[in-house]
Amino acid sequence: MSERPIIVFDVNENLLDLDSLNPVFARIFNDTAAMRLWFADLILYSEALTIAGVYVPFTDIGAAVQQMLADARGIKVSDVDAAELTDRFATMPPHPEVPAALRRLRDHGFRLFTLTDNTLGISGRQLEHGGIIDLFERRFGVDETVKRHKPAPQAYQSVAAALEVDPGEICLIASHVWDTIGASAAGWQAALILREGNAPPSRRPAAGLHRPGPRRDRRPADRAVHHCGKRQLTRASAGPG
Repeated sequence: MSERPIIVFDVNENLLDLDSLNPVFARIFNDTAAMRLWFADLILYSEALTIAGVYVPFTDIGAAVQQMLADARGIKVSDVDAAELTDRFATMPPHPEVPAALRRLRDHGFRLFTLTDNTLGISGRQLEHGGIIDLFERRFGVDETVKRHKPAPQAYQSVAAALEVDPGEICLIASHVWDTIGASAAGWQAALILREGNAPPSRRPAAGLHRPGPRRDRRPADRAVHHCGKRQLTRASAGPG
């Protein structure tokens, strides 16, 4: 077992600023809460389709959910509106602290990867636009592998199999509790980064959830990696059994 765990990052909202989509939804729906409702439903339907055994690419679900919300409100979404959402989603900027934090991790010998529900084409465009794509050793996407959206166990299992490591040697860093639950259930370590608009549950439904400190701390990735590394060293020192 390596001293430092392999770090796998979720991408949407965790590394990239989801709030950059707010202007699109404010213009179309005239509602500042519409973006959060859209994203929640996007996750809901991606999970529902996975449970039903049906795979639909993440961006296609996003477009369908946008149309569904518009239909429910009697709002017309034009082709230009739909294209703008896709373009904005593919060019979300990274959170301000992310590039430097990733470089510190890489420079200290951590192996960095991503695992996303996005297609690799979209995630590649996102990370390229954010100037951080070269910091990752490899990018994993469910579209190219198991075609089951997170938190399906197959999504995490496929990464461990591809890297040929024990699941316990991998640490997921994500900003969504449902993602850390899936990773923990698959035997990974997991750490939660608290982003604006998210909150952890008052009761922890799965082991490995990490509750960050105050919002004023601008280095959430550092704390999350410390959490994973501490657990890894504890396991190693304890020995088998």
